[in-house]
Amino acid sequence: MTERIVKVYDVTLRDGTQGENISFSIHDKIRIAAKLDELGVHYIEGGWPGSNERDEGFFKQAKKLKLKKAKITAFGSTRRVNKKPAEDPNLQALLKAQTPVVTLVGKSWDFHVKEALRISLKENLEIIHDSISYLKKRVDEVFFDAEHFFDGFKKNPEYTLETIKTALDAGADILVLCDTNGGTLPWEIEDAIKELNTNLSNPPLGIHTHNDGELGVANTLYAVRQGVNQVQGTINGYGERCGNANLCSIIPNLKLKLGINSLSDDELKKIYDVSHFIHELTNLPPIKHRPFVGESAFAHKGGLHVSAVMKNAETYEHIQPDVVGNRRRVLVSDLSGRSNILYKAQELGIELDPGDKKVNLILNELKKLESQGYEFEGADASFELLVRKFLGQYRKHFELMGARTISEKRKDDEETMAEATVIVQVDGITEHTAAIGNGPVNALDNALRKALEKFYPALKDVKLKDYRVRVVSSQRGTEAVVRVLIESGDGESDWSTVGVSENIVEASWKALVDSIDYKLFKEEAKRAKKARG
Repeated sequence: MTERIVKVYDVTLRDGTQGENISFSIHDKIRIAAKLDELGVHYIEGGWPGSNERDEGFFKQAKKLKLKKAKITAFGSTRRVNKKPAEDPNLQALLKAQTPVVTLVGKSWDFHVKEALRISLKENLEIIHDSISYLKKRVDEVFFDAEHFFDGFKKNPEYTLETIKTALDAGADILVLCDTNGGTLPWEIEDAIKELNTNLSNPPLGIHTHNDGELGVANTLYAVRQGVNQVQGTINGYGERCGNANLCSIIPNLKLKLGINSLSDDELKKIYDVSHFIHELTNLPPIKHRPFVGESAFAHKGGLHVSAVMKNAETYEHIQPDVVGNRRRVLVSDLSGRSNILYKAQELGIELDPGDKKVNLILNELKKLESQGYEFEGADASFELLVRKFLGQYRKHFELMGARTISEKRKDDEETMAEATVIVQVDGITEHTAAIGNGPVNALDNALRKALEKFYPALKDVKLKDYRVRVVSSQRGTEAVVRVLIESGDGESDWSTVGVSENIVEASWKALVDSIDYKLFKEEAKRAKKARG
């Protein structure tokens, strides 16, 4: 029996860029295309040639890509009213892109034909047929996106099916059924495809859904169950309004739940990396809660859950995280039990005996600190330092003798100047330094590291990569407690630390000190390991 193949058609570079606050440069789009090819998708829709300079630039650059599997696809609309295909600028722009595949969008809902195009239903059928047959003679594959197919099917099924038949007769290789408004329910998807298959004897179908009803992925899977062999969507579900169907959920569900091998096992393991690579280019907040690829997808916080997962992961996980390139995370918080502490310690490479009384002491200290506003879920380095202090494995690397920050603004149109002075003592030697920065925290960071680099040269490698402030208790206005999270890196690894105070500079200082202490602890551990051979 021949294995069923469902091909993956990615529209991140077109539909995805229509999402709010998403904009990719030509260079970004080229990098994304290369990454999508690594993932193993079959088609990459690059954009709409002729609509803007960025898409035109992409298609020029894309010709240089040495893709292993994916085919670059150009997207455009059927010919204009009263234009012959050979004279239509849109169709000519599609040919100019020189892609092996072209996707044409056309009207399949009579309401749109009458209200948007203002032409007869017959004229729309002629436009669909002319456009597809013209391109089919000039490119390898032509796909027809039946815009608003499911809305049209609900209102006038006879005409909507006629548009599909017309596209098929014209030579379309795939008939893509679009839930353009994103409001169709799964069983409506199923019923429409059943009738279409009955009327046209199982034509080659694709599915393109939007997520306005939070059903984009479900609708896609229902379509596949009815025989659809091409799925369209975007990485992370980017797209206009509420987004497109999320390929990062569709692909694992196809393979792991429906047994359809659109991607190989090795390709599926790359989906986490691809998801986060592309998301980094959007400069949007983290996608922690996305299924399969989010950092929280396999994160466990409740003590009972962690205890069960330690015995058998299937108790609270529907798949193994590593099959999609993700990992299991155990969070420590005021909801933690002993199991959380033990698992997290093991994860960090800390030997901790389950019977050790210090486990309870660590747990109590953790809960006390979290009641003050600390949060260690995203600050593994601070948590590790906390545990090592209780185990007697922590050494204080310097003493603060004094610190001062000054912010000065002399005129409205001038930027604020920040200066920090720090006095520290290392092994009885006092160092007094000052530094400027673009804010008091930046100045403090510069001054502290300037003072310590003389004693610890390894700190020169440390870079502050991210700085976040959150108000913990907003009821007290400007006297509110704030929590500062700092992410640092040294080129080899990244780590996060936390500080809490009513004073934002004090909170930042605590997080900065933890960051430096953690780096110095790593260096000592590295030297000790080297000495052991």
